[in-house]
Amino acid sequence: MALATARVATPSAFQFEGLTLLGLVGFFDPPRERVRSALHACQDAGIRVVMVTGDHGGTAWNVARAVGLVDPQREEAMAYVDGRALPPLEELSESAIRDLLDARIIARATPRQKLDLIELHQRGGAVVAMTGDGVNDAPALKKADIGIAMGIRGTQVARESADMVLKDDELETIVAAVAQGRAIVANIRKFVIYLMSCNVSEILAVGLGVLMQGPLPILPLQILFLNLVTDVFPALALGVCEGSPALMQQPPRDPREPILTRRHWRSVFTLGAIIAISVLAALLVSVFWLDKPEREVTTIAFLTLAMAQLWHVLTMRNRESGWIGNEITRNPWIWGALALCMLLLLVAVYWPPLAAILSLTNPGLSGWLVAIGFSLVPLVAGQLSLLRRFDRLV
Repeated sequence: MALATARVATPSAFQFEGLTLLGLVGFFDPPRERVRSALHACQDAGIRVVMVTGDHGGTAWNVARAVGLVDPQREEAMAYVDGRALPPLEELSESAIRDLLDARIIARATPRQKLDLIELHQRGGAVVAMTGDGVNDAPALKKADIGIAMGIRGTQVARESADMVLKDDELETIVAAVAQGRAIVANIRKFVIYLMSCNVSEILAVGLGVLMQGPLPILPLQILFLNLVTDVFPALALGVCEGSPALMQQPPRDPREPILTRRHWRSVFTLGAIIAISVLAALLVSVFWLDKPEREVTTIAFLTLAMAQLWHVLTMRNRESGWIGNEITRNPWIWGALALCMLLLLVAVYWPPLAAILSLTNPGLSGWLVAIGFSLVPLVAGQLSLLRRFDRLV
């Protein structure tokens, strides 16, 4: 901006002629420091960021370079669109639409063009989040799948039109919200997969036990005890996992995708079958090798099933996480749930009134060793499957 001066008799007599230049003043509003890291996090998570602004193209381009939205090595190949040169949406050719969808920067954009751009991306199957702070942004905030208004500098109209309001006006907060949303979906999947596979293991264990025409591996009241007491606490603890960092290294899920896909159902039945086979193996060892009486055999099978289901919660980690340091092992509620459930199992076996109701008895040292040993088989198998498989469990 140029500054100039002139001498006049009265202020009303001032004319923009005969001015003396004093100098030039430039305004510099640098991007916030954390914007670059937030953009990189978006790119890693498969989120495509587009700058749509009413500012001059040169201003928009330099801001985009400063925050890393465009690659300086590929500037000539990266699309740039000036909104003033855009015809109405209905007059755009197919090639123009493709160029518009590929653009990273759209400058001199009007409120109408923001609406058209959102519509084009939605036609292509994208889920669109729109940020804005002004009155003119309100229609676009309404039309987007997720409208995000600025809480500090945003107008009241923009905040009322949005689905979400940023209290700190930070792009990094949007990234954190995406990460939390993905963690919630992953936790729901873990919760459901865990409970479903435990139920499948009980059904298969009882069904195969009946077909074998031997002692039932688990009785009705014992199943009720497991479902109401033992399974509940680990499942609830799964719901408060912090989320694996690997979740933000994966592309977004299809919003039409169900909580349990076909591969998740395969996991449910595979893991349930492994637990059931381990229970039946413990039962056979107790009968034919240890020569235990029927009540002790049932107790050993019950303990094998209960502990296998407890250890099974440790296989609910993300495939990209480590064996030891992962979102499951870092969750203190998991360890609290496991300790509580083990205490309840000991009470069920050694407290005479409850043991009589559940038809349980002291299995002896050999019985405990068999139950613990076979209960660890599904845990080892589940961890090995996470190492070898190519699709994600959650």
